[in-house]
Amino acid sequence: MTALSIAAWPARSRTLFPGVLACAVVAAASTFLSQHYGAPVMLFALILGMAMNFLSVDGACKPGIEFTARQVLRWGVALLGLRITAAQVVALGWHPVLLVVLSVVLTIGVSMVVAKLMGFQSLFGLLSGGATAICGASAALALAAALPSHPQKERATLFTVVGVSALSTFAMIAYPMIAHALGLDERAAGIFLGATIHDVAQVVGAGYSMSKETGDIATLVKLMRVAMLLPVIVFAVMCTRAAGKGEGGPRPPLLPWFAVAFALLVAVNSTGWIPKVLTDAGSDCSRWFLVAAIAGIGMKTQLRDLATVGLKPVVLMLGETVFLAILAIALIRWTS
Repeated sequence: MTALSIAAWPARSRTLFPGVLACAVVAAASTFLSQHYGAPVMLFALILGMAMNFLSVDGACKPGIEFTARQVLRWGVALLGLRITAAQVVALGWHPVLLVVLSVVLTIGVSMVVAKLMGFQSLFGLLSGGATAICGASAALALAAALPSHPQKERATLFTVVGVSALSTFAMIAYPMIAHALGLDERAAGIFLGATIHDVAQVVGAGYSMSKETGDIATLVKLMRVAMLLPVIVFAVMCTRAAGKGEGGPRPPLLPWFAVAFALLVAVNSTGWIPKVLTDAGSDCSRWFLVAAIAGIGMKTQLRDLATVGLKPVVLMLGETVFLAILAIALIRWTS
């Protein structure tokens, strides 16, 4: 692409292009590393982005990095709706649905209460609890997009992505062994893995490492958790609207546009009108957008910000993960 062709673009595009390109390069490199070394792609994107944080200080890349970390993130969240259909949820019956709803509600509720008791804002408990209970780094990014800006928001989001990615990788290895030790059959093991492991990729890896039936069930249960993203985003926005009203600050819209788009795509995808090639393409675009967005967030963050996090957030996220696993096992025993 020549300098002359770039100069012909609208001024806004010329301003954003360098930063967006930098995030796209990091996303491509992270995807390559993830495919060849097996670690979560979000974690690679975060680490590589943080290594290039000098790009966001001041210069040509800064506007595009800001745009990717905010707007491209929202596009990626909206396109997550193409992963889910109502038929997938119905096919599993009401027991897994009840288990997923109770797990998400109780995990987020307990996380908000415990976060407050530990001296954090309850919204940090919502962010970390939502990431643990729904879909890992994707949920963390989606909830962060719905929450109001504040000085600690990006550091909290970054820490949540790092923590949930690390815990998800550990769970992918450990949870199949736990399922074997508990004597769970293929269906129960699939429900357990799908209801507890944080990221979709790790659920798929853990489920199919046990059996095809376990992998199929785990994936469907995980997608049901992803479907919980919309009501949780609405809840997050309602919390921030209430806080904004109390503090005299601006109140965000009740439903962010990306949450509406997410719901519409789920509804349209459930009709079967969208060809599989388009849903696959949309899902791939969603993944690329989210990886590029976390790269942009990494670029905006200084390493010293994470060093000051301390031990308490680590304890909180570890506790959320353990709570969700124990709760899922209890609910499986109760509903079986």
